[in-house]
Amino acid sequence: MAAPLFTAAQLAVNVLDARSLLAAFGVAGIALVMFAETGLLIGFFLPGDSLLFTAGLLCTGTADRGSALSLPQVLVASAVGALVGAQVGYVIGRRGGRALLDRSRSRRLHEGAVRAEELLARYGHAKAVVLARFIPVVRTVLNPLAGALGVPVRTFTVWQTAGGLVWSIGLVLAGYALGSSVPNVDRYLLPIVALIVVVSLLPLAVELVRSRKRAAREGGAS
Repeated sequence: MAAPLFTAAQLAVNVLDARSLLAAFGVAGIALVMFAETGLLIGFFLPGDSLLFTAGLLCTGTADRGSALSLPQVLVASAVGALVGAQVGYVIGRRGGRALLDRSRSRRLHEGAVRAEELLARYGHAKAVVLARFIPVVRTVLNPLAGALGVPVRTFTVWQTAGGLVWSIGLVLAGYALGSSVPNVDRYLLPIVALIVVVSLLPLAVELVRSRKRAAREGGAS
């Protein structure tokens, strides 16, 4: 009898819960989530920031003693998934253009596209590509958008690599450092992850407030 393609734990996984993803798929799940979140528009809802941080924390073995992950493997999986995903997203955007984004009915995705275009217009290609890595949803949308808008391949590749390495490796090492220095830190994992989510959303919230203020000023001036 052939072995099942997925285990019961994998079929029951909660894709919005970093710990559930890691328990079900381990290091392979990190690479897949990084790829989907940064390369495929359907991955905008995935918990990239909290997944990287939690994976780093689990590398210390302080959370659920038997579930420690290998730090080198986590670092490689995180970086490869993030870099390959972004490059694939760029290629998809270059070939498919804005039509792919326009077909989506997700309001959150379209709001992310507006923020991504504002970043590109305000900061230029290089800085926008790096900054987008640290803003949920925007990091999903900016890569195909950069391809659709004709950002040069070399410029995009160099800066998405730089931003991707800082973002992915930085969050993993932050989780690892915290787990190594704070005893029984797993007791506080949920509030820590919640804090990470809030902090990661701050740039998007600030940018949204600024854009609304600009729109109000422009409307008042007219």
